[in-house]
Amino acid sequence: MLSRRKVLVTGAGVATAAVLAGCSDTPKKTGAGAGSTGGAGGGGGGGAQPAKVTITPAADSKDVAPSSPVTVAIENGTLDTVTVAAGGKNLAGTLAEDKHGWQSTGALAYGQAYTVTVTGVDAGGAAVNQTATFTTLKPASTVSITFQANPMLALKNGNTYGVGQPVIVFFNKAVTNKDAVEQAMKVTTSPEVEGKWHWVSAQSAHWRPEKYWTPGTTVKVNANLLGVDIGNGVYGGTNASAGFSIGKSRIAIADSNTKQMECYIDGQMVRRIPCSMGRGGKGTVGSKGEKIDYLTASGVHVLMTKEPLVTMSSASYGVTNKNDPNFYEEKIRLACRISLSGEYVHLADWNIPKHGKENTSHGCINVAPDHAKWFYDTFDVGDVVEVRNTPKNLQLTDGLGDWNVPYAQW
Repeated sequence: MLSRRKVLVTGAGVATAAVLAGCSDTPKKTGAGAGSTGGAGGGGGGGAQPAKVTITPAADSKDVAPSSPVTVAIENGTLDTVTVAAGGKNLAGTLAEDKHGWQSTGALAYGQAYTVTVTGVDAGGAAVNQTATFTTLKPASTVSITFQANPMLALKNGNTYGVGQPVIVFFNKAVTNKDAVEQAMKVTTSPEVEGKWHWVSAQSAHWRPEKYWTPGTTVKVNANLLGVDIGNGVYGGTNASAGFSIGKSRIAIADSNTKQMECYIDGQMVRRIPCSMGRGGKGTVGSKGEKIDYLTASGVHVLMTKEPLVTMSSASYGVTNKNDPNFYEEKIRLACRISLSGEYVHLADWNIPKHGKENTSHGCINVAPDHAKWFYDTFDVGDVVEVRNTPKNLQLTDGLGDWNVPYAQW
């Protein structure tokens, strides 16, 4: 039976030469140890070139993106220490083995004033000391993301999913600068496969290959959104990543003409299940006269959740009068959900005489108890259930209708 519940800057670098020893009437010493160790830096003795320190972002830069790296480079000298600090916290970074450069490894924070403090020595052995400050941008607000298996289920990092599982990144605010966001999100697979992003809504981006995944594929998504302008003054709040792997190919094909559901594992048909699908017919419910039907939608569905016991009621789509012939309320066992509008593959022992012969359900795929248990135990999230030969098509947003969109239009 069918439950129609609705689920709904880097700144430019500046080259700052270390200041030579100040003018004096007293003749300078030459040789080792000559030169000043003053606050700005010392000149090398014996005619050595002065040290040149370059700090990026440039001194006094403003609105620096947190994704910007902080770098320090020195010519004619070597670095001893580099600290980049704000709010009592130091930014992580590494000093090059030759001590000619330093690179940040941590991420900057929004709305902070950072001080870069550099110490080192020039070619003549004199001390070099330099500081610079810059500030990072302060966005109006930030966005957070969730990696999803589907609109009803968060992606479990490291889990195994079926060959129909798309990559889904859900944003808690609408994205208007979609191109920039797509550039910041990368999907890496092994073996390598080409794929594309598609915005199912202003808050949900899906990535999939042209065809179902190859079993055994590993998938990783990196969303490097920190500092990315997603539009209207909103910026990415942080970087995040997740990964999953693809299990066996499990595809069920339910045909309204034959009233049979053929189940394939890794390309081999392993079970043929008599079934009963949506009986058809239409109705009008609610004060706004919403149209409903009792059809199972044709097209590729992706299994979303598995529930050992679920209550299905016509009240979910407005039929509450118990005298209405379309009213029902039942507790259904072994229910595998395949759409947001309430289509399931589920146990229907009361309807066994109709299985394989007649479509009589409210839109679900009814199967007998032994078949229901086998399907429930065998199929899992991300597996494919394809419905054929009904007069209604599954919509993109009714669960995971991704595979019904031609790849050229994806």
